[in-house]
Amino acid sequence: MSMKGLAGKTALITGASSGIGQAIAIRLAQEGCNIAINYRRKVEEGEYTQQLALQSVNQAETSQVQSLLVQGDVSKEEDIIRMVNAVVEKFGSLDILVNNAGIQAECPSHEIPADKFDQVIAVNLRGAYLCARETIKYLLEQQRSSVIINVSSVHETIPRPMYLSYAISKGGMGSLTKTLALEYANRGIRVNAIAPGATATPINESWTTDVEKQAIVERHIPMGRAGTPDEMAAAAAFLASDEAAYITGQTLFIDGGLTLYADFREAWSA
Repeated sequence: MSMKGLAGKTALITGASSGIGQAIAIRLAQEGCNIAINYRRKVEEGEYTQQLALQSVNQAETSQVQSLLVQGDVSKEEDIIRMVNAVVEKFGSLDILVNNAGIQAECPSHEIPADKFDQVIAVNLRGAYLCARETIKYLLEQQRSSVIINVSSVHETIPRPMYLSYAISKGGMGSLTKTLALEYANRGIRVNAIAPGATATPINESWTTDVEKQAIVERHIPMGRAGTPDEMAAAAAFLASDEAAYITGQTLFIDGGLTLYADFREAWSA
């Protein structure tokens, strides 16, 4: 059974050329959404997601689904404004925004160059806010209800040494989610987040392509395995749908129990 209220809606997914963003774009297309696929550099990146989405739609026999490729760097305000305008011009609506674009940089916290720190915050947090801002402006003008889904991380709450800017950006995304949800709840705009745990995506190739490193990562996960992009996409589709009509301001952790303090599985402390 399809999720209620998604068919015929229009969704903009940032950073949709790979990983979780790609999986969300495909899942929303399967649910009958028109999808605007944001990519940052080469059009081929977006085209691959578009191809996979349309193939899956054909297999699911979902009719009338349309897609749009929208180039844009979410760290640039002018790109975001152009993207939102392009989506509205193409589809005549914007019902779902998925703030997925994200980057990370490994560095000891006392050595992070200011420009590298700023870049991560600009993409992950400032970009998510600006996308939400432009979407909310449109929604208020049109008096439309809508959903914003922020793709956060378990590092919204779990500290991540060597990745300080990333952890800060995701902690900020939690606050962004709650603040926007509270401010616009009475205007028909729901804002929620998903917080993936360790997920097998290109951004995590440092351990997904190394058997020993993957084993180390999975030892910390109570369920004993990494998550898949499709599992993250399913949760995003639920939160975007009318099935979640009474949910706003929440972060849904999808992490195999990673946030349950796995080191306490064995009693070593009173």
